[in-house]
Amino acid sequence: MTDINERIKQEFDKNLKLVTDLSHTIHATPELAFEEHQTSSAIISVLEANGGFTVDKGVADLPTAFVASAGSGDLAFGLCAEMDALPDIGHGCGHNVIAAAAVGAALALAPFADELGLTVQVFGTPAEESGTGKEIMVNRGVFDRTHAAMMVHPQLKDVVTPHLRASRSWRVTYTGRGGHASRPWSALNAADATVLAQTAIGLLRQQLQDGIRVHHVVREAGAAVNVIADHAVVDCMIRCDTIAEVDDVWERVRLCFDAGAVATGTAVEYSLLPSIYREFRHDQDLAPLFEKNARAIGRTFPDYPDKMFGSTDMGNVSLRIPALHPMLSFDGLPAEAGNHTAAFAAAAGGPQGDRFVRDAGLAMALTIADAAQSKPVRARLLAS
Repeated sequence: MTDINERIKQEFDKNLKLVTDLSHTIHATPELAFEEHQTSSAIISVLEANGGFTVDKGVADLPTAFVASAGSGDLAFGLCAEMDALPDIGHGCGHNVIAAAAVGAALALAPFADELGLTVQVFGTPAEESGTGKEIMVNRGVFDRTHAAMMVHPQLKDVVTPHLRASRSWRVTYTGRGGHASRPWSALNAADATVLAQTAIGLLRQQLQDGIRVHHVVREAGAAVNVIADHAVVDCMIRCDTIAEVDDVWERVRLCFDAGAVATGTAVEYSLLPSIYREFRHDQDLAPLFEKNARAIGRTFPDYPDKMFGSTDMGNVSLRIPALHPMLSFDGLPAEAGNHTAAFAAAAGGPQGDRFVRDAGLAMALTIADAAQSKPVRARLLAS
């Protein structure tokens, strides 16, 4: 075991500059959900040219999604490479380093795949931020021939099994009657409906169990101060421990939006947005293997009182096959510079991001090698 793991480390180090450069390339050309054409192409090019991977492109009828494979072992282990960025902020969630770390791990394992009895797979997964590309890929069978999958996400903490929660989103549309602001009695104000709904949601929050989150943003609510808005749009997201709980909470939140319509005399319509993030189920055999390898690299895992983070469509994968989604930190960032901020995007393209690529990529490669060499873990994954 020690011998092959040492060779994997050497292979990883050989490719480290290549995958760090890939991270910088992705960071410099951020692309939004389902539009990750340059990113997808860059990742595929590195895998084909340097690891001998064969690539199935456009899987699940998603133009930027792909599955790259190397080796012919009976244990198929996947690495998920997220690709999309955020509007305006760019890679404020660090998908450039997630993808590069996955590629680094795959390139380190590829020369030893047959020796380990592995088929190494890299999944190019679009639209994590909006649209939940992994849900589409899961539903269309892309992961059906894979025994386990993992990825590592940048954060402000080192956590092996973070609490990743379910969420779903809705769009709420109010339709009123416009009018001149100097004669408001003849109008039905759709913008006022959003204010009343938000007030009702604020009051509802004190009645919800701890940890439940209700987010909302007013997307449209009029265009001129002297015109009564006849149209308003609100997006609402709910986070809970399970999708079933999300749907239960929505029934109460929906009444708050109904109240806005009743009070203003406007009409309200609801549409379910396509993004669905299911709860995450961490594999309890892979977790200690990852922690051991990450600690050997120099990572620490303090016993944080709060291990609750956001939502991810990797949870959707974890409910289909064994999976793991640890967090590794960027160094020295203040709490207010966490994910989805410009400061985090800058860190993802700098030395903190480069360190993440090395640590996450190497820890994943060694974790997969350990899983392949452990008779009980291997047997369970093959049987799953």
